[in-house]
Formats: sequence, C-alpha cells, structure tokens
Amino acid sequence: MKGIALFLLALCCCLSGTQGQGDHEDQKACCPSDTGSLMKELISIGEKLGAMGEKLGTMGDNLRLMETRLQTSENEVEELKRLTGGRPQVAFSATLRETGNRNTGPFTTPIPLQYKKVFSNTGSSYNPATGIFTATVKGMYFFRFSMMNNLNDTPNSVVCLTKNGQRLVSVWDTAGSDANDIGSNAVVIPLEVGDNVYVELQANRLVYDDEMNYNTFSGFLLFTM
Repeated sequence: MKGIALFLLALCCCLSGTQGQGDHEDQKACCPSDTGSLMKELISIGEKLGAMGEKLGTMGDNLRLMETRLQTSENEVEELKRLTGGRPQVAFSATLRETGNRNTGPFTTPIPLQYKKVFSNTGSSYNPATGIFTATVKGMYFFRFSMMNNLNDTPNSVVCLTKNGQRLVSVWDTAGSDANDIGSNAVVIPLEVGDNVYVELQANRLVYDDEMNYNTFSGFLLFTM
C-alpha cells in the first residue's frame, strides 16, 4: 500500500511538471481541471490506501491469532480422544436428598423427581436442578432407579421412568399395612440427541428418603449408534 501511495505522489509530480511546459492554451485544452486539486485528491487517495494497508495488516494478525487458537483447540480434542479411546463417556448417579429426612409429595400433577445429591455426572448430561437427563450422544443407554415408599400406615408410592413424556417402567407400593418397602427397576433404551429421561412421581403419591439414600437414579451410555 505504501508503494501505491508513493506512485500516486510521483504521478502528481509528473502532472505538475507537465503543466509548466508548452503553451498555456494547450494546457487548458489538455488539462481542464485544476492540477492542484488533482494532486490533493491523489494524495488523499494515497493516504486512504495506506490506512487500508494498516487495517489489512491488523486483520492478518487477528487471523494468525485465530489460527493459533484453533490449533490449540484441535490439540485438546485430540488429547481428549486419546484419553478416552475416541469414545464419548456419559454416566451419572444421584440420590434424592442432600440432607434431612421427610416425604417428597404429594403433588396434584405428576412431576420429575429432582435427585439433588450427585455422586457422579461424567458428561454433565444430568441436571440436578430439574432431575432430567438429556442425551448429548446418540446411543444405547442403561438406566436404573429405586424407590422407598412413604412411612404412613398405608403405602402410597408410585414412580415411573419416563422418556420424553412417555412412561416406560415403574415401581409402586399402594397396598398393605407395612412400611419401609424398597423397589427398583431398570431399562436399556436407545436415545437420540436431545431425548429426555427422568423419574416421575405420580400425582397424589409420595416417597420417603433420608441420609441413607434409598431413592436413586443412575444411568450410563453403553455404546454409540
């Protein structure tokens, strides 16, 4: 860009020198515009081209910085693949309560149970704030959950493992006079990216838990598809 600016300046000088030669009338015929104004315009163009050159230089520096960051990210991905054997790792396990002992429920509508105390959450697919596992990898998954009934004289506990709002399997205890009953269930199911899986406490039902962690929800990726 500096070379172009110098060329334009030299052109101005040539035009100025040419104006001083020959007959005045010939100059008016050949150069009707004011040479001084032309020189100023050419100098202005040269300055603008110089500024553009500086901007292009800055853009080049930014591009090289982006290339460096991209290479660093690619290296990190390759290192992660090396550590995991190139296979995505998804696994979680959680229990219902972090502290205290009491019933959860009843509620007038079915709700996802929020398993607050997280033992593990590789891949961060489980959300303890909602109780929902969201698949980030397409594949075949294993899920298991357990339930302890309420401590009332008559049990009133029903929970269902649910996928995208569809109930799959359940554990329940709604009859008899005993308490402290525990049950569990499990499934192996295919999931697409974005599918949601959670344990749903049914309407007007309740479950009990304390520091012994009777109610659990766990799952992991078996293999990708």
